[in-house]
Amino acid sequence: MKREVSDKTILDKFAEDFCKVVNSHCKYIICSGFVAISHGRSRGTEDIDMIIEKLSLDKFEKLHNDLIKHNFECMQSDDPKIIYWDYLFKKDSVRYVRKNQFLPEMEIKFAKDEIDNYQLNSRIKIPFTRLDVYFPKIEEAIAFKEEYLKSEKDLEDARHLRIIYEGKIDEDYIKQFKKRIKKIKL
Repeated sequence: MKREVSDKTILDKFAEDFCKVVNSHCKYIICSGFVAISHGRSRGTEDIDMIIEKLSLDKFEKLHNDLIKHNFECMQSDDPKIIYWDYLFKKDSVRYVRKNQFLPEMEIKFAKDEIDNYQLNSRIKIPFTRLDVYFPKIEEAIAFKEEYLKSEKDLEDARHLRIIYEGKIDEDYIKQFKKRIKKIKL
């Protein structure tokens, strides 16, 4: 019997499988802690954060049904109309898991402002991670963690990314993005 060895974690595989479905329906980015984790930062998490472009109810229903078809389920409801109107439309997040599993979770929310939309439009795949998923630019992830989130965990994530990309990040871009964050989100 031949075994296939993979260097991808359960979280990596979950993210790629989920993103593959979402990508066929809309733009998305994986953000927050998983950006640092995918770059080798050792810290626990049970969820992955995703921002998707704001969809009409019809388009969201198609996305939701496709996720169901691919063995995912929403923890809040089976009804896409409830998910849409009671959560996403009200700027709340929802969580999807693989059917009959509680972890890991994909926490998704609609883009809320021009910062989220900008990141969706400038999204990139990062070769370093070896993952087939879209992320915000590293500078944007660092700026967001340092300027907006600011928890100890987020500041450690930003420090980790700064170490990984030492000499390769654009500090002016980070400063300008922090100014945008202050103007839009704070």
